[in-house]
Amino acid sequence: MEINSNIISPLVVGGLNSPLGARDLTHLLQLEGEERKTMLRKAAEVKASEVGNVVYLRGLIEFSNCCVKNCMYCGIRLDNKTVQRYTVSNEDILAAAKYAYDKNFGSIVLQSGEIESPAFTEKVEYLLQEIKALSNGELGVTLSCGEQSEDTYRRWFLAGGHRYLLRIETSNPELYSKIHPNDALHSFTKRVDCLKLLKKIGYQVGTGVMVGLPFQTFEDLANDLLFMKELDIDMCGMGPFIEHVDTPLYQLKDQLWPLQKRFEVTQNMVALLRIMMPDINIAATTALQAIDKLGREKVIRTGANILMPNITPGVYRNSYKLYDNKPCTDESADDCTSCIDVRVHLTDNEVGYGKWGDSKRFGKRG
Repeated sequence: MEINSNIISPLVVGGLNSPLGARDLTHLLQLEGEERKTMLRKAAEVKASEVGNVVYLRGLIEFSNCCVKNCMYCGIRLDNKTVQRYTVSNEDILAAAKYAYDKNFGSIVLQSGEIESPAFTEKVEYLLQEIKALSNGELGVTLSCGEQSEDTYRRWFLAGGHRYLLRIETSNPELYSKIHPNDALHSFTKRVDCLKLLKKIGYQVGTGVMVGLPFQTFEDLANDLLFMKELDIDMCGMGPFIEHVDTPLYQLKDQLWPLQKRFEVTQNMVALLRIMMPDINIAATTALQAIDKLGREKVIRTGANILMPNITPGVYRNSYKLYDNKPCTDESADDCTSCIDVRVHLTDNEVGYGKWGDSKRFGKRG
């Protein structure tokens, strides 16, 4: 594909003061061959200069797959009756957090399906308090527990949660309505309002999108990047859409981009976001590895700086499958941990052990 030189010049020359617009981004997301390599190299340079060649760890604890939502792409949606539901005991969650602390990870992620209830709020609040106690306040905690009330977000923030990931999945309201049920429980407006609430309370806020959804266009993806920039996020986790057999969107599998294209466009998204927002945290998500065994490493080379080794107790891992072919579901926490240094060193990066690895953008704003 031929790209006008005045569109790609900000990436080649380094003139990042000229903001990329939707039309520019739409073109850049489709780059191939040498032009794409140039863009990826530019993203690597920006990453090295702005956040360094350091990868920070977030030990991922998927502590419950119970969910009230019915998102049409998700393997743990409410109406999927084939899922064996679970909620990890407080003792096992805290043991996993202690494991991360002992292994010098620096931070963990507590992730679950979406539930709003007093009991759930109290459980997470208790866990946050106990995690801070067992680590002498040294273990950072990111939450990814969906839409909640302002009061719940505040309680969790005061208890020790300081980062929150709430993926928008797409910033196009029309596309959002095609991949979610049309009801109050799946409101695009509420999702955006929650992101704004989290910022107001003081969290480092992250969001992200899926790449290669049915009905999605390159224009949609370009606008996703602009949405994240306008929202002024602190961190991002986005990955390729991978269909799950027990979901409504699986019926559209023959209309999807090939897996390799989904991977490459995701890598382009990460690279462009790094160029547009040089000082945020960007995760190399597990879904990348579901397509390419070295997928996370490739994306770390070209913009990502966060890795999330799964430390969920092994007995539960196969039941937290948001998509098919999820990697590492048959491994233990030790299995995931043992290969971290090797994987990161393959990317010419080093692991930031014992550090929270907070968003530099957040620090500058504060």
